[in-house]
Amino acid sequence: MKEYYIDLGSSTIKVYVYQEELSLLEEHSIYFKNDFSKEHGISESNKKELFAYFTDLKQKYEFTYENTHIFVTGIFRELFYNKKQELVKDFNDKLDLHFNIISHGIENYYLGKATENSYNNKKVMIINMGGKTTEIITFLEGKIKDRKNLVVGVADLMNEFPKVNESVSSVTIEDMNNFVKEKLEGISFDQDYDCAIFTGGEERFEKLTDFNLKENDLFYDGIHKYKVSYEDYVEGTKKVFFDERYTLERLYKLMPGNPKWMDGARPGAIIPLAIFDLANIKTIIPSDVNLIHGVINDLK
Repeated sequence: MKEYYIDLGSSTIKVYVYQEELSLLEEHSIYFKNDFSKEHGISESNKKELFAYFTDLKQKYEFTYENTHIFVTGIFRELFYNKKQELVKDFNDKLDLHFNIISHGIENYYLGKATENSYNNKKVMIINMGGKTTEIITFLEGKIKDRKNLVVGVADLMNEFPKVNESVSSVTIEDMNNFVKEKLEGISFDQDYDCAIFTGGEERFEKLTDFNLKENDLFYDGIHKYKVSYEDYVEGTKKVFFDERYTLERLYKLMPGNPKWMDGARPGAIIPLAIFDLANIKTIIPSDVNLIHGVINDLK
């Protein structure tokens, strides 16, 4: 039987189907942070779009309460209790689906399960970035050794530097990098990682924008096939910021199914860059893994 698993974050909804293996069906971006209030909830326009999208999904894939599992993270955790309950009730009443807002701890647990591997006994940093938060997990000799929840996400950079999404960015990488480092002031990072795995659709993005990817020869897990050096990551980031071949309009065309995802591409490159600098990361593994992979791994 087909089971549907949905990752619903602060800005992107990813819809997966699981039948022997997990496959991404589609995704859709809604900027829930716009006009968001802990007391009043998401904006009426965003709420209308959210319910319309799920109404379409339910009809298209025959979602039922029993076969559909929604995992809600990010900005929704900030809602006052009564607004959370109201949203859960609305979903149940109007769609017969459960709007499951999970804690940071549960999200971290699933991210750990998603990336659980021996990694050839390497010391590996996992970076999972959302709209308002960034989670870091450290694996050493195949076991989780440390977790960090950073209160900075893509939405912070988009709000602080709106001109980053002009056709060609008029914001410098240096200014954005320094902004993130100020947010992370006082947080210490080990300096001896063998590599960092950057999740959340990064492999797809780096392929679409022609980063200088090389074969991953650090470890084999059947999933992470590529690596990129720190220097090539910086060059690739400069390209999507300033190269006339990668205007925002061109980036949209590279992802016709969900062009709005690209609004977070430039600012989304900066948070990991700041972490790479602070942790002396020299090799990056781009990854499309997210918490839903951990949910499935936990079921096995």
